[in-house]
Amino acid sequence: MDRWLAVWILLAMGAGLLLGRFVPGLNTILDSMTIGGISIPIAVGLLVMMYPVLAKVRYNETQRVTGDRKLLILSLVLNWVLGPLFMFVLAWVFLPDLPEFRTGLIIVGLARCIAMVFIWNDMACGDREAAAVLVAINSVFQVVAYGALGWFYLQALPSWLGLETTSAEFSITAIVVSVLVFLGIPLLAGFLTRTLGEKAKGRHWYEETFLPKIGPWSLYGLLFTIVLLFSFQGEAITSQPLDVARMAVPLLLYFVLMFLVSFFVSKMVGLNYAKTTSVAFTASGNNFELAIAVAIGTFGVTSGQALAGVVGPLIEVPVLVGLVYVALWLGRRLFPQDPTVPTIRKAQDTDAVDTAATTTEV
Repeated sequence: MDRWLAVWILLAMGAGLLLGRFVPGLNTILDSMTIGGISIPIAVGLLVMMYPVLAKVRYNETQRVTGDRKLLILSLVLNWVLGPLFMFVLAWVFLPDLPEFRTGLIIVGLARCIAMVFIWNDMACGDREAAAVLVAINSVFQVVAYGALGWFYLQALPSWLGLETTSAEFSITAIVVSVLVFLGIPLLAGFLTRTLGEKAKGRHWYEETFLPKIGPWSLYGLLFTIVLLFSFQGEAITSQPLDVARMAVPLLLYFVLMFLVSFFVSKMVGLNYAKTTSVAFTASGNNFELAIAVAIGTFGVTSGQALAGVVGPLIEVPVLVGLVYVALWLGRRLFPQDPTVPTIRKAQDTDAVDTAATTTEV
């Protein structure tokens, strides 16, 4: 499953687009299955995807992350200063004549990742505890700062620069619900599972027996979610390929450049590979669930802003899968002696086994 993950994801994207295009009324059916602006099928897929990853986190080790001020400050600057500003610039450079799509991309840039980042971070062998802490901080800032940043990037800053402004009122309730559903539920479930599982059976049983059994479900949930997302607006995406292509360019640049800048800056300030990877994926990913919910709630389900929200994961998913391999490749070259790099760690484990075997023979 892991070896061919990129293929499964591309197939899931294709299946979703085909379903949305050729199954009449599918998007209407999916759109009707919502409670409080949250799509129930997508929520189920995301919860199934995130629970196994969050169950792997060693919550009693998060103190070493919360005490790392360098890590926390860097993540806050990348997520809440550089990320939104960079998306604002890209949206205006590439979509100056398409205000709906431009606004949609800015909304995507304001929604910092709190869900799929766990998958990419885990695939690249990032620091799970660091990812959990950084995502929790993003969630708090999302509730507190999203509305203010929306006003700043859609009205205040364009007005100062003599650009067209956009009026939008974001629902704080929708933001809070999104954070509670897409992070709160699986985080609580993962914490309770580890706490109770280790207490009942011990850490060795929990990590060597239990986690391998639930691990594959994160990928099943990911593929299920991708099919749903792409079928949700499959008809709109396939019927407006030029508009999608125009939005794809700034999104592609955003994800790749944000990842690379975050990765190299983290390396420069002295973080190890695992923490560098967590910072890079946290800064480059976006909370597309929130962006779509906000766009639909503010501008309507058939709006260009909502379409931009859906195009976000269309580009984000394959690009960030590719960046997983980039992270592993960079890790071997930029962190030659770092034990948190997967290949180095594996080699050290192999050497330890060989040494033990030689000692036994002697």
